[in-house]
Amino acid sequence: SPGFPQGLYSVLAGFVEPGESIEEAVVREVREEVGIEVTNVRYFGSQPWPFPNSLMIGFTTDYTGGDLTPEPGEIEDAGWYTADDLPQLPPKISIARAMIDDFVSRRGLDSEDPETPA
Repeated sequence: SPGFPQGLYSVLAGFVEPGESIEEAVVREVREEVGIEVTNVRYFGSQPWPFPNSLMIGFTTDYTGGDLTPEPGEIEDAGWYTADDLPQLPPKISIARAMIDDFVSRRGLDSEDPETPA
């Protein structure tokens, strides 16, 4: 995000639009922000968030296709990473970091895995 400190990476985020389910919002936001298709949306957890008096709700998905194409003005960069090559991550108190740490620990990611998002 352009609002993040230089070099800091996180997970994608967005808002639910009127008439849209949370699961539909996840699929739409991923498509809009980085141009890839995902399925199998699964709840991870939630965290109160002060801006703007919101609740962050984390989900994981399965990658089904497309090339990473960051949305100009919204996403500065996006990439696929291995566990031993992760960029600077959000603080451990954030749900984004909890999601990344959980994904890495559960999957035992290695450099041969083509589906290693961060």
